[in-house]
Amino acid sequence: MAVITISRGSYSRGKEIAEKVAAKLGYECISRDLLLEVSKEHNIPELKLVHAIHDAPSMLERLGRKEEKYIAFIKSALVRRLKEDNIVYHGLAGHFFVKDVPHVLKVRVLSDMEDRVHLEAERKNIDAEEARRILEKDDEERRKWSQRLYGIDTADPSLYDLVVHIKQLTVDDAVDLICACVSKEQFRTTRESQRMIEDLALSADIQKALMDVGPDIEVCVDNKIAYIETEAAISDEINFVNEIRGVVETFDGISDIKIQCHPIVPLSE
Repeated sequence: MAVITISRGSYSRGKEIAEKVAAKLGYECISRDLLLEVSKEHNIPELKLVHAIHDAPSMLERLGRKEEKYIAFIKSALVRRLKEDNIVYHGLAGHFFVKDVPHVLKVRVLSDMEDRVHLEAERKNIDAEEARRILEKDDEERRKWSQRLYGIDTADPSLYDLVVHIKQLTVDDAVDLICACVSKEQFRTTRESQRMIEDLALSADIQKALMDVGPDIEVCVDNKIAYIETEAAISDEINFVNEIRGVVETFDGISDIKIQCHPIVPLSE
């Protein structure tokens, strides 16, 4: 049993590969349905969620806090689903959220640009030059998005366990490679790796709950202990810490809460 995340650009055949891998392994395949789930749970239009995980940094900066909240909602829903195991997820953000979990096979699918241009032009009934411009812009926005939020370049091969280039290799070849790789012992779920993903899911749920308490609150759950790091004005610190503690205490499975609050030093006049 394992989890597979597939990162891909537009028209890179990643969706087709993900669906075939899931069918061959008997796993559940998720992607857009996750956004629909978040949209329904929080009464947020799906289009706004799509913008939150695809728009370039300039858009995120303009929309600010609201977009960060949307990303927290998506992360919470995704990690909660991934902890169920036997999942194939294809999309932009999945491998970032579970990058250190051993039983997650992280795959990057690449496709020849000319093939991508052909598919884009055919789908939108546009010429090749316009299709290429759209794809290059989309690739750059995805790269900037990941760099701004996580300091990671999606094109960096070191982020993945397996990089598959669809050119000489066919879609079916890629499916066979992924299925063979995930069957290896190192990608099987263990008690310890399952605990890691459950801690991540709990961290994400707490982070989501704290979005309305204040900005820049970092959450990490490790072996049932919640570690919270934030900052506050000295005059507000006690009340702020108590408010955070009150939210975290509502979650089952937390044995202790450790809060580190850094004082905000006012600028001298």
